[in-house]
Amino acid sequence: MSVPFTQLDKLYIDGAWVGADGPREAVLNPATEAVIGHAPTGDLHSAEAAIAAARNAFDNGPWPRLSMAERAGYMRRMHAALVAKREQIAALIIAEVGCSQGVTYAMQVDMPLGHVLTAIEQSVHSDSVQIPVQANPNPFNPTGPMILGSGTVEREAIGVVAGITGYNFPFLLNLAKVFPALLAGNTLVLKPSPFTPYSALLFGQIAEEVGLPKGVLNIVTGGVEVGSLLSSDPRVDMVSFTGSEAVGVSIMSQAAATLKRVHLELGGKSALIVRADADIQATALGAVAGLSVNAGQGCALLTRFVVHHSVREQFVQCAKAIASQWKVGDPTDPSVMMGPLIRESQRAKVEHFVASGRDAGATLVCGGGRPAHLRQGFFSDITLFDDVRNDMLIAQEEIFGPVGVVIGFDSDDEAVAIANDSRFGLNGAVASADAATAYALAQRIRAGSVYLNGGSGSLPYAPIGGYKRSGLGREFGPNWLNEFTQEKSIIYPIGR
Repeated sequence: MSVPFTQLDKLYIDGAWVGADGPREAVLNPATEAVIGHAPTGDLHSAEAAIAAARNAFDNGPWPRLSMAERAGYMRRMHAALVAKREQIAALIIAEVGCSQGVTYAMQVDMPLGHVLTAIEQSVHSDSVQIPVQANPNPFNPTGPMILGSGTVEREAIGVVAGITGYNFPFLLNLAKVFPALLAGNTLVLKPSPFTPYSALLFGQIAEEVGLPKGVLNIVTGGVEVGSLLSSDPRVDMVSFTGSEAVGVSIMSQAAATLKRVHLELGGKSALIVRADADIQATALGAVAGLSVNAGQGCALLTRFVVHHSVREQFVQCAKAIASQWKVGDPTDPSVMMGPLIRESQRAKVEHFVASGRDAGATLVCGGGRPAHLRQGFFSDITLFDDVRNDMLIAQEEIFGPVGVVIGFDSDDEAVAIANDSRFGLNGAVASADAATAYALAQRIRAGSVYLNGGSGSLPYAPIGGYKRSGLGREFGPNWLNEFTQEKSIIYPIGR
């Protein structure tokens, strides 16, 4: 039985499906290593055509000149079309990413669709600001009558946006480029990871279905050379990238020559502080569950467990017992709780870090290898290290796999210092029975988000983004569209 959307064998450029000049690339199911389709591979010629189409659509087309309400109407229809294909999209993600069904439906599909609907609803409220009326001297006739003046501060589209996305949550990441960029009046060139092309190409089908004007959304696949052109071409006004820290640095460097806007959501090495009064069983369950989300391939996942020494042994043993019961396997089985890593190259990277942890003297509590019962697929054990120092490689580098490290502490000040001793600052968490103290600690953690006692799920009004090398700018939240717009002051006299 074929996987939904894998019949899409062309690129979507200027409102039409266009053949790609490059060789078709096999797309693998990471759980079975079977080929689910042969995707079109874009090249520099494809990228050039996509940029030209987006530039023309912005400069000469109707899209930027539509009212916000008119654009919101298109995006509501796009949202409805995606909701109607919810089951197909989930089936694609399970096959293309290897993500378990529970995580796929909750985090890969339903949550982002809910968030963008909130963004659409927020967008229709005008955010132009009236400048206070003031009487000012006429600079050309200082002794003459005063001039009464005012003005407005408005937000308008930046122009052509290049959206470059990673493989771990591809539908979510693509959605998070398409909706705010287009709502704000920009045109977009979307480039997905070569591992997950179909999660982007499906948006071309949706654009056709809702009658999006040509050139407003363009989708090109391809490798590094396509991404480099999108980051450096002067016709592109902004690059919005979600992915690794290293690629983010490269994109920022390439964008510097043209001084284009850069929006980055990058890596993390987020810390969970477990105080002595925490509910250890619930916290350990949440810690293991977090490591298992998409096999640990999530930038905001909590992977450093900073645990008070008085409860550290209890936490470690509880987490070990929970991990031993976690079902790992092919995510087409609805009872599976964790699927594979995306490719063998990623599994090799994870195993390299596991070896480095052992070599550095950390204690391997559980995992550290591959599930013995799974011969096919790029599976990895849920792995936990104890006796970890924060200066170890496994405590500082983003592993992007189901690997957690336990670091002990004696005081709240020490816990905060450990949490902040990282070049990343994307997420954080505190577990404690003392809500006021936990809140005070959260304020001291240098990260874009902090969850107390597991938080309350995913909030559509909460902005997401990083401090330090975890990125620039924010996604979601009430000011999301501001990332894709710029301010303009229009000053005028009044009363004459």
